Amino acid sequence: MDRKWLPLTVVLGAAGVAVVTASFWPEDEKPPLPQTLCHGALSRQTAELIDDGKGGEVSTQEWESKGKSTDHAVFKGCQVLRANADSDYPRGVYTLIIEDNRNDPHYQPRNSVPLGPGFTGWAHFDKAEANLPAGCAARMGSTAPNITVTLMAPSKKGEEKEKDLVDPDAPEIRNNAAVVREAATKLAEKYGCEA
Repeated sequence: MDRKWLPLTVVLGAAGVAVVTASFWPEDEKPPLPQTLCHGALSRQTAELIDDGKGGEVSTQEWESKGKSTDHAVFKGCQVLRANADSDYPRGVYTLIIEDNRNDPHYQPRNSVPLGPGFTGWAHFDKAEANLPAGCAARMGSTAPNITVTLMAPSKKGEEKEKDLVDPDAPEIRNNAAVVREAATKLAEKYGCEA
């Protein structure tokens, strides 16, 4: 074989292998599930912490809205869902909202517990809130002083919401706090505004 045709032969051979490989690849195979959820704010493991006790694979439904000058400049939402065994429609387990906030970041509602060292925010049985570090709002395109991550979970009947003392070690509070802490940490890393 003439040496000048060798590169063409190699290229055509590689293309033939690619075509044969593609023809045997299953067309209905689904891509792997993403490892990060909710606009990159949660790992799959943390997203699964909050469970309604009915099981099912976790998925998310994400949305984003750019507001006008009087609305939120940053508004991202994510509903965490779980598959139903007896239905094709997943059920909502909780919602995570990322938005700019002009309120006092140190506000803490009655009967809530602080998130812990390094975080500004609080957690309760059916809601938790964490503020991103200073500087994140500007990096995310907002003129507001703060960006807040809010978790809203459906409240369950009989929960101790009205008690004067809230147990910070209650599983619901620990899980709610873990979700908003991770979301605040991952978003700060993503936008380069870590404390």
